[in-house]
Formats: sequence, structure tokens, C-alpha cells
Amino acid sequence: MTIIIDPQSSGIAGNMLIGAFVDLGADEIKLKKVMEKSAQEFGKVNVTFTKVSKHGIESTFCHVEMLDHNHSTNYPDFISKIEKLDLEENIKKTSINIFKRIAQAEAKVHGKSLDEIHFHEVGASDAVADVIGSVYAYYSLNYDNEKIIGLPIAVGGGRVKTAHGTIPVPAPAVVEILKDANIVGGPVNSELATPTGSAIYMELCDEIKEFIPLIKAKKTGYGAGRKDFDHPNVLRIIESEDVTPNDEVDVIETNIDHLTGEEIGYLFDVLLDEGASDVSVTPIIMKKNRQGSLLKVISKKDKREAILKTIFKETGSLGIRIAPHIHRGISKREFIKKSFNIAGKDYEVTFKIGYINGEIISNRPEYEDLKRISQDSGLALRDVKEMIR
Repeated sequence: MTIIIDPQSSGIAGNMLIGAFVDLGADEIKLKKVMEKSAQEFGKVNVTFTKVSKHGIESTFCHVEMLDHNHSTNYPDFISKIEKLDLEENIKKTSINIFKRIAQAEAKVHGKSLDEIHFHEVGASDAVADVIGSVYAYYSLNYDNEKIIGLPIAVGGGRVKTAHGTIPVPAPAVVEILKDANIVGGPVNSELATPTGSAIYMELCDEIKEFIPLIKAKKTGYGAGRKDFDHPNVLRIIESEDVTPNDEVDVIETNIDHLTGEEIGYLFDVLLDEGASDVSVTPIIMKKNRQGSLLKVISKKDKREAILKTIFKETGSLGIRIAPHIHRGISKREFIKKSFNIAGKDYEVTFKIGYINGEIISNRPEYEDLKRISQDSGLALRDVKEMIR
């Protein structure tokens, strides 16, 4: 299952995430208890959940009412209080990571160290309830075992009043928190992405994409925002199954006309050892009717430099062509082991299984296992292949 967090319409806030999680099945009674109890050290809150319609879209609104508020506290003291909460360790750890993201952004903006940072809005009881409530709901739905994909965030526009005075939207801390995310201004003159919501998003997302990948949507939850606009002020979260993953690779190629067959074979092995995903060599006719070979390598981005260095070193090529960021559609894969008795001896064979939308499209034994059995048993490779079908 893959989870899509979609803040493209109206940004993101902690209570919107919680509302969407409740819409997807998180227990609101347990959430209310956890949020109110966890916030007590920072000030009392009252948490309620209601169903609302935002321009025709039924959604869950999580309202965190701050009944009182303790004075701001510095970051080390704040984290110390979070660590003492009666929560499971994974919930505390993830919550602390979220608060650390916010503190690091504040420190960068104000030119201070973490120890010097004082939480104002973020250290308030309602913000604590938002963070811990979001994380508790995330784990209660077992989303920690799933892939989380985040879509671009609408951040709003205009200006907003804070403890530091009136500042532009998005707030400087939000810009810092969302450094590696895709953001877009508007569509309204209002703050849409809060520091709390942005930090939760960045902590929970495994990957950030521009568009929804190929998925089979199963269930959708909507978390309502507090304000009303001319469009539905909701955050959408989609549960999906059987995602066909997309992959980005580099295609690297060069022409070769001066290497022997043995040298090309050696180059083939060296490139695979360097991390190439695939290597192929194709006979070609070059200019002046010279016979040559086209070397083509498929490589992950992080292996690109090592692959290039190896090709230059081993071939002496004066030019290598690179087609970066080629999108490759790949099926879901898994490897399983099966045992076979061949010629009176048990052998273990690994099969590579390929799926598209839950349907098996490929079920092939690994060549190296077939080769090993053939060499050990003395049987022809094609006979071994027939025996394990």
C-alpha cells in the first residue's frame, strides 16, 4: 500500500492531518485522550472532532481549543518534557524529530543555536497536541509500514501576525522546513502551510513527487481546515494498493572501435561491479564503414560518476553521451526461494517474480542458480531449466 498526502488545494496543518487520519479510520476517542493528556504539561486543551462540509466535500474537522497556555520555553527544556510523556518510544521519537525540524528552521532564520531557541506558537499546547496527535494516528493506522508520497504544497500568500511581528507568507521558518519540497503560492491571500503541518509532512513523507504516480486508489480521507474559502479548504490523504513504481535512470553510451572482444567482456564485468543496472554492447557500422560497438549502460543517478570514470579509464573514449533522468516503468518485484530434487540431490533456486496491479507477469529462475546446478549435476543447462518449471 502507498499513502498519498495531497496538500495541493489548501496547504497543510497539524489538525488537518489528524482530521484526514480520522477519516481513514484512526480512533478519535483514543486520539482525544492522547492529545489532551500530552498537552497538559504545556497547557490544557480540549479536542473535538466533527463532520463538516467544505464546499460539498465531507471532511473531518479536528478542533484543538487551547484553554490555557504556559509561557514559552527553550528548546532543550521543551524536548525534555516531551521525552517524559507516557507514550510509546516510536511516537516520542518521531514527534521529537518533528519539533527538531521546526527548531532548526527557527534557529537558521534567527541566527541562533538550538539551545538559544524559544518556542512561542510551536511550543503552545495546541501545537503539541497537533504533532503528537498526528504521529499517534500515523502509527495507529500502521502507516509506518507503508510508503508515504507527498504532493506539492499550496502555501498561500499575504502576511500574517506572529510573536516576531508581521511577516510574509509563507513564513521564513516554513520556507526553511519545506526546502526540499515542491511548493506553490496561493490560491488565496492567507497562510495555508503552518510550521507544524509542514514539519509533520517532511518527517512522514518518504518521497515527494510533482504528480500522483500510477496507483489504484482504495480509500480517501479529508481533513478540514479552520477557515472557509471559495474552494474546499481540505487536506486529502489517499490510501492506494498495487502501485507500479516509476524509476529514474541515466542512459550512458559511447561508440567503441578499438577494443578486442576480451577487453569488451572485461569492461562489461567491471561496469556491473561499479553498480551499473544493465550493460549492453551492440555491433554497429561507424563512419568510413568501420565496424564497431555501441556500449550502452543504464545507471542510477548516484552511480553516474563512477560509471563515467570507469568508461573513460577502460576505453580511452574522448566523448560519452548521457541522457539523464529517463523515466523507467518498473514492475513490483520479489524474490522467493524454492527447493528441487535433481538427480537425487536437493538444490535451492531463487525465482524473480514480477507483478503489475497484483497480477504475476513474470516468474523466472535466476540464471546463476541454474548454472550452479548444471555444473554440479553434470546435466545440460536446458535440461535443468525444464526440470524446475
